[in-house]
Amino acid sequence: MASLALTWIDSLEIALDLIDKYPDVDPLTLHFTELRQWVLELERFNDDPQHCGERVLEAIQLAWISEID
Repeated sequence: MASLALTWIDSLEIALDLIDKYPDVDPLTLHFTELRQWVLELERFNDDPQHCGERVLEAIQLAWISEID
C-alpha cells in the first residue's frame, strides 16, 4: 500500500502516525505548539504550515485521544 502524503484535513491518519511515533505520549499533555511541530515533522506530512489553526490541532488531538481510549 502506497503511503500517501498527509495534509491538515487528515486528522485521523495524522493521529495514527503520531501514535506510532510517540506511543507513550498522552495527547492531553501536549501544547498545541508542540503538537503542530510534531505533525510538521511526520515523514508523510506535506502541507503548508500556515494552513494550520487551533481547530485543526483540536481535531488531531481528539482523533488521537479516541484512538488510544
